[in-house]
Amino acid sequence: MIVQVFPKLKNFLPVRLLREFFLSRIYLVLIGLLMTLGELLAIELAVFWCDIILGALALLFADDTLATVPIACCGYMTIAAKNNTIFAEREGRTTVFRDPAFQIQLAFILIVGVALLLGRLATLLIENRRRAGAPKLAMGFFALGAAYMLGGGGSSHYSGRTVLFGFVQIASLAFFYLYYHYTVNWKETPKDYTATMFFVIGLFVSVQVFGMYRNAGVFLPDGAVDRTALYAGWGTYNNVGGVMAMCIPAPFYFAATRKRGALYIFPALYLLLSTCLTQSRGSMLFGTVVFSVCALWALSKKQGRERLVFFLLCMGIIAAVSLALIVFRGRIDALYASVLEAGTDDSSRFTIWKNCIAAFRKNPFLGVGFYDTPGFGFEYNVDHSAFIPARAHNTYIQLLSTGGIVLLAAYLFHRAQTLKLLLTRRSPEKSFALLVALALILTSLVDCHFFNIGPGILYGVVLSFAEGTEEAERANVHALLRACPALRAR
Repeated sequence: MIVQVFPKLKNFLPVRLLREFFLSRIYLVLIGLLMTLGELLAIELAVFWCDIILGALALLFADDTLATVPIACCGYMTIAAKNNTIFAEREGRTTVFRDPAFQIQLAFILIVGVALLLGRLATLLIENRRRAGAPKLAMGFFALGAAYMLGGGGSSHYSGRTVLFGFVQIASLAFFYLYYHYTVNWKETPKDYTATMFFVIGLFVSVQVFGMYRNAGVFLPDGAVDRTALYAGWGTYNNVGGVMAMCIPAPFYFAATRKRGALYIFPALYLLLSTCLTQSRGSMLFGTVVFSVCALWALSKKQGRERLVFFLLCMGIIAAVSLALIVFRGRIDALYASVLEAGTDDSSRFTIWKNCIAAFRKNPFLGVGFYDTPGFGFEYNVDHSAFIPARAHNTYIQLLSTGGIVLLAAYLFHRAQTLKLLLTRRSPEKSFALLVALALILTSLVDCHFFNIGPGILYGVVLSFAEGTEEAERANVHALLRACPALRAR
């Protein structure tokens, strides 16, 4: 913003180095490192201050808002396990989030952050008025948001709280999708930016996974692990597992697009094993499915000797994992004792789904909203006064119970638009976005990930970048045609 007003600042050495830093991989690693330090060391507030300072510098001195992307994606995963308010209150503890001084500083950071983002949006729209057209998924998101906020209309549970929560839901999915469509210079953005960012996020969240094993009560006296004690500050083992599953496609992007990329199968395996260490059954199952689909996709992109090497590495991994399951069965059984004990138990999901369908039948057209939770049939106590409601642990059943046929139709319209975007004009970047979305969609069949704010942000960002890279490719082709009349004639 400042360099647009004073262009000569671009040649000032400190400003030039700062601008290069924001475009570097080192910056992505720094944001990931800050995220994990905040979670492991419970220094969230210090990290939030670093984020707002870095974000402000980027918005003031960079040409676009690209440097705010990792902050937007990582910010919510900074909250420490000891400050998880739900678990702290169950244990009779208080957290910094109940401290007025902390609340004031956090509110200040959020207000300043939003003001800077909106201010930069305004300046970029003024600078480039031709870019004011709507993005391809705008109508689908608009329909989904309207249906969210109308969910439960006509039922006894419809209220302003339902409208507000519906707005929060669509904001998490669509805000950054729309924002970066208008504020990122796609022509100058590296194609592999989101894949690199998801790779970094996966690596640092995996460190948080290991950190969860420091929680009190994880290891039982007999050496077994109780997975119910596995949680980070920003979610339970299921939430962490869902994010890990969304990161698995990242190393496969590099396996598919780089020469000698076959070696990326090893970090991909590491991310899968980290996903399994969360002990989330849904993430373990569908993470393995996504891993397999990604491996087949990467294999299809390799040629000749590289394809053979990649295939042999995949076979070797399957053999090594199978052997490890046999040789270390005793230790694995102890590690996954609570998973094995749960087995195929549905953890009340079948009861929840049955009651959600019954709720849908009460108002098939618009559902019963987000807060008809007494009918969900949970076996544990639910605070029905909480802003974040109990949810159905299945996207489609949630859609039917919350907003009825109208919401399901809006979701299907949105899904049709995303498939059209990602399956036409195919590219590795679009395939990567499709695989990330697939991980979210599959894990959300047995969990609430699509209705959680954090995964929604990741989902919106990856869709925005998939569309943006296509826009940049099209612009480059048009520029080439204008420059070469002979090509245009063909």
